[in-house]
Amino acid sequence: MSPRVELPGTEVRLFATKMDVADTTADLILDASRRAIGERGRFRLVLAGGTTPEAAYRRLAEKDADWGRWEIYHGDERCLPADHPERNSLAANRALLDHVPIPAAQVHPIPAERGAAAAAAAYASIIEAALPFDLVLLGVGEDGHTASLFPGHPIPDHALVIPVHGAPKPPPDRVSLTPAALGQCRRMLILVTGSAKRDAVAAWGAGEPLPVAQVAARAPALALLDHEAVGGQQGG
Repeated sequence: MSPRVELPGTEVRLFATKMDVADTTADLILDASRRAIGERGRFRLVLAGGTTPEAAYRRLAEKDADWGRWEIYHGDERCLPADHPERNSLAANRALLDHVPIPAAQVHPIPAERGAAAAAAAYASIIEAALPFDLVLLGVGEDGHTASLFPGHPIPDHALVIPVHGAPKPPPDRVSLTPAALGQCRRMLILVTGSAKRDAVAAWGAGEPLPVAQVAARAPALALLDHEAVGGQQGG
């Protein structure tokens, strides 16, 4: 019997491999862009860090789109120098943004090199002006975190962007959009691949209040999982 999983309040689609997830994600992003541009003349997309989103971005860079109408935002960023190779913005540039003609003024990196508090304050006004997003991409960590929202860390109810200190994985200082911001979207895709995510998927399915569950509950969310992330679980 094929593995199955149910996640509270979230649509689930299961794929054989990580690359199947990436391919489908690229197609869904393109579909959302065409719909948004057709209806509103602009496509506002929030990018996620991580290897599966990056694989989707590489697929996306090979496709045709009305790139001049895209607006790019980031769900979180690490407080590292702007040219540091572990910045989410640089990974997105390498995989996608350096290869497609989105105007530079329409790409909005988080200025995390300025420090968490200053960067969060500066990015909040940019995010407020962009809401609602057309599409938000998110990943999930082994502990159930998403963006830089970690279990056990306070998440303000109304702030759109927050500084994060003492993150359980380096670097300790980060900037993250909150559920209040991420949840204001027309569609959310949550990408979950690899066997290391099985415990997080199981906990989410069991109703534990993981950060990813809190975010997904605020939006029309679709989780794209590969078989490795599900393991031997059987849904009802």
